[in-house]
Amino acid sequence: MAFKNILVPTDGSEYTKVAIDRAVELAKAVGGSITAIYVIDHTVFGNIPMDSSVTSVYDMMNKEGHEATAYVRDLCAKNGIEAKELIVEGAPVKSIVAESPNFDIIVMGTLGRTGFAKLMMGSVAERVVRYAKCPVMVVRAVSEEELQ
Repeated sequence: MAFKNILVPTDGSEYTKVAIDRAVELAKAVGGSITAIYVIDHTVFGNIPMDSSVTSVYDMMNKEGHEATAYVRDLCAKNGIEAKELIVEGAPVKSIVAESPNFDIIVMGTLGRTGFAKLMMGSVAERVVRYAKCPVMVVRAVSEEELQ
């Protein structure tokens, strides 16, 4: 199976850039295309009424999403790879998993948390691996502490 139709979740952080680079390498090798997905995490808003402060947070997240996916699109353009941008609202794991049947592979980053941090925060990548309907390549980023 050729992994030509690649989904790359991004949150715009430095930690996702290693995974984006791997996705670009894969797309170049197989002549594939990349769709960058950014999830506006609706769980951040909870049961807060939609007032002007919540609206401004939503607008900020939407802007951040466009910047994050534009980074992927621009990197793809430099490498001659077809790219699409997808911004969705929802819980990150559910949103990524919901898109998974439409792709050959998901390439995503993780911080590689262990111990208490993993227990408390969980891992989006770990849950995507568990529930996705396509293969998932998890690319571990190096944390600031590990670099020192």
